[in-house]
Amino acid sequence: MEERNNLYPIFLKLSNLKVLIVGGGNVAEEKLSFILKSSPDACVTMVSPMFREGALSLAEQGNVKLIKNRYSKRFLKGKHLVIATTDVPAINVKVYKHCRKRSILVNVADNPPYCDFYMGGIVTKGNVKVAISTNGKSPTTAKRLRQFFEDVIPENVDDLVKNLNEYRKTIKGDFQEKVETLNEFTKGLIEKKVQND
Repeated sequence: MEERNNLYPIFLKLSNLKVLIVGGGNVAEEKLSFILKSSPDACVTMVSPMFREGALSLAEQGNVKLIKNRYSKRFLKGKHLVIATTDVPAINVKVYKHCRKRSILVNVADNPPYCDFYMGGIVTKGNVKVAISTNGKSPTTAKRLRQFFEDVIPENVDDLVKNLNEYRKTIKGDFQEKVETLNEFTKGLIEKKVQND
């Protein structure tokens, strides 16, 4: 049987959730950078005995609290999402086990068996956001697909979203009729684009 991606994609409001990153090295900095790029208003805490310069400067740009300390399960209190990035596998596994006991979603960087979720490639153009997952198999493929979509999705796609939203408000009828009207309208947009290409 052909393998398939069974992950369920969701878009989290990280301003409403409390995120903990365990670690302060290269991987922690990378994860923090991805989070803040996608959700500049994210509420993040980082705990580590040391922090790279890049992590320190990123923390100043966002709502990031730095705790210079070794990991302890007490840092999980009130957290919704945890990312373990230390270079000590035993600590990362300990973080994973502590989170599982508390029903906190956890991602151990570069260790798929210890992940409740993966952080995929993300393309953002205004209100449009596309997330890409390779089921934890190939971050490089996700990166290449992200670059592709960044190139092919036009910068003004946000205008289309706003205009369709306004148009949707003017459509009469029940839900099914509105869906059919929008489908007909957007099909026309795609047909025009194909003819122009």
